[in-house]
Amino acid sequence: MTTRFLSVRARRAALPVALCAGLATAVTACSSDPDEGTNGVGKLSAADIEGKARTAADGADAVHLSGTLVSKGGSYRIDMRLKENGATGTVTSKDTTFGLLRVGDELYLKAGAAFWTHRDDKGSGADSAAAGKLDDKYVKVPSGDPSYQELRGFTDKSALLQGMLALQGDLSKSGRSKVGEVRTVRVKAGEDGEGGTLDVSLQGTPYPLRFERAGGAGVLELGEWNQGFALNPPAKGAVVDYGRKLPRT
Repeated sequence: MTTRFLSVRARRAALPVALCAGLATAVTACSSDPDEGTNGVGKLSAADIEGKARTAADGADAVHLSGTLVSKGGSYRIDMRLKENGATGTVTSKDTTFGLLRVGDELYLKAGAAFWTHRDDKGSGADSAAAGKLDDKYVKVPSGDPSYQELRGFTDKSALLQGMLALQGDLSKSGRSKVGEVRTVRVKAGEDGEGGTLDVSLQGTPYPLRFERAGGAGVLELGEWNQGFALNPPAKGAVVDYGRKLPRT
């Protein structure tokens, strides 16, 4: 066997190694593990991935939730920062945007004059002068007001996550994706994801990062997990008494 022949064989053997090295940064790198460098949840079953995501969400102290909710009552754009003992943020409906602040059981609503001139089902409403005084002020929502439970629902971290992140149907894994720059594994319910799809982080704690609700009922993104934020009642001078039953949202 000549030296030249051995040299040719050596070069041919080195070619696949060189190709692998050149593709090392690609997702499908030669002989690489697609879960290398992740938290490992991508190797689990779909049901276990969902369970890990729910456990992570339940154990978090805070989260920023934003997106669209579609229901029989209409469509809402929600942007809330939530803790176990309260929340702050905004909700936008077809007609108006209003802010919500809850500290413990104390719930406050903040909206522009247009919200306060909105007529309720009986056709009554605040006059323009009263609406002007309420413009961009906090109004404490009485716990006995019919709107209290409805509005509080937007500020309840546990109830909101439990109700909105519900997958309906048989679960299966639906490949890998990204939410922003974070790699995710996707879980779908139903053959084509008609029962909802959930993106779970493959980096660090397996938090849920994106949820497409069943039946086209909206898309939510969740981030800033465990990032604290100030949650204080408004100053007394910023609070106005509405003095009657609040308008329905």
